[in-house]
Amino acid sequence: MDKERIITAMSLKEDEDQSLRPRMLSQYVGQNEIKEVLDIYIKAALKRKEALDHMLLYGPPGLGKTTLAQIVANELHVNIRVTSGPAIERSGDLAAVLSSLNPGDVLFIDEIHRLPRVVEEVLYAAMEDYVLDIIIGKDQESRSIRIDLPPFTLIGATTRFGDLSAPLRDRFGVVFRLNYYGPEDLEKIVKRTAGVYDCKIDKEAIISLALRSRGTPRIVNRLFRRVRDFAEIIGDGIVTKEITDHALSKLGIDGNGLDHTDYRYLNAIVKTFNGGPVGIETIATSIAEEITTVEDVYEPYLMMEGYIRRTPRGRVATQKAYDALGATYYKGLFDDAPK
Repeated sequence: MDKERIITAMSLKEDEDQSLRPRMLSQYVGQNEIKEVLDIYIKAALKRKEALDHMLLYGPPGLGKTTLAQIVANELHVNIRVTSGPAIERSGDLAAVLSSLNPGDVLFIDEIHRLPRVVEEVLYAAMEDYVLDIIIGKDQESRSIRIDLPPFTLIGATTRFGDLSAPLRDRFGVVFRLNYYGPEDLEKIVKRTAGVYDCKIDKEAIISLALRSRGTPRIVNRLFRRVRDFAEIIGDGIVTKEITDHALSKLGIDGNGLDHTDYRYLNAIVKTFNGGPVGIETIATSIAEEITTVEDVYEPYLMMEGYIRRTPRGRVATQKAYDALGATYYKGLFDDAPK
């Protein structure tokens, strides 16, 4: 299962090291266009002494949405309250969180697409008018009360932008899509992480880690920590390319950043379903995974790197997938299909 993967982009307990999180925009690596625009929005809000517009961050997991929300709070010199969609089960839970905010504070809701609809509807008035309309009592004894809220900034994060309702999306004044990182930015992150841990690392090792981290800062930091362990035990503490390649090989990660889970997925399409096209439901069943896990965790990197394509009839393996599996490739009908 994905929870056992070292290179999953989903958050693991070991990723909670706060020392690795940049605190200010100037320290945040990558997403340059977002940083430039966000810097202007923050400075404008500070100049006007107003709360920043509500912000929605979306994109694959592990790209820094939570970190960016914390940076916004730091740059605004306000507190941040962190919660998640699944944790807010009732409108009363939302009321308790909102009523604890001070003027200008940031409320960060991760997985905001998983908010219950009844909670989402209460959130509309809070976002637009800074009020809470709460129904208390039952049946004939029920009555509505209105609670005034201080101006605040809601930052929502989601990996499933399409699952958000249109009314909720429309209430965000600022919407940013975070993209996968390029090798150069990942190399900068490795250097910074090595500095935080006071660990020496060779240039070639930095490049090797960056190339295998699937465009994801969370993964590159996790791989660095694992490689550092190998360097301390089988080496002199210096992370070299030789130790990096040895460690990642032992961890089942190849030179392209693929692991056994990726190969299980590709094998299902290529060998079980003759290269496709095959529907997502069928793939998920064949590898005993949830559809959402396949779509959110397995596929984004494989699609970005060109191992699979989506067609109107389902997923299709490309020649790159066949090459990775060492299988013979035959040009098919869907090779020229739109991506």
